[in-house]
Amino acid sequence: MKSQMNALVKNISIIIFLFSTTVSAQEKIWLDQNLNKTDQLNSVYYKFSQEDPQKLLYFYKSSKIYRKISYSNNMLIANFSEFYETGSLKVSGKFENELEEGFWKIYYENGKIKERGRYKKGKKVGVWKTFYKNF
Repeated sequence: MKSQMNALVKNISIIIFLFSTTVSAQEKIWLDQNLNKTDQLNSVYYKFSQEDPQKLLYFYKSSKIYRKISYSNNMLIANFSEFYETGSLKVSGKFENELEEGFWKIYYENGKIKERGRYKKGKKVGVWKTFYKNF
């Protein structure tokens, strides 16, 4: 029992070490407001150089998540989320073939829906509803 516990602790220690060296090896790429590469002084956001190709993450300089894009189906379909710096969801929707597709929602910072509607091949279609900001 004691040898199993020692083996478990050793394995966990190895995993933590490998994870920490992987994370520390990632380089921050500083980005301007248009997500173009820039220097740290002029940056608004950043991302890491070695990311999972199925998930793209952007961060505010404060280290809070700004944008998350999760790809599936060989990068043809992507779930998209954008956040306020407070952490509240700002926009949610889906891309297909790099164009907005399907149902999208835009939120106020307090979490209430600001707008919602549908996209088809990157263009707004149908009725888009806009809501007042009820505090």
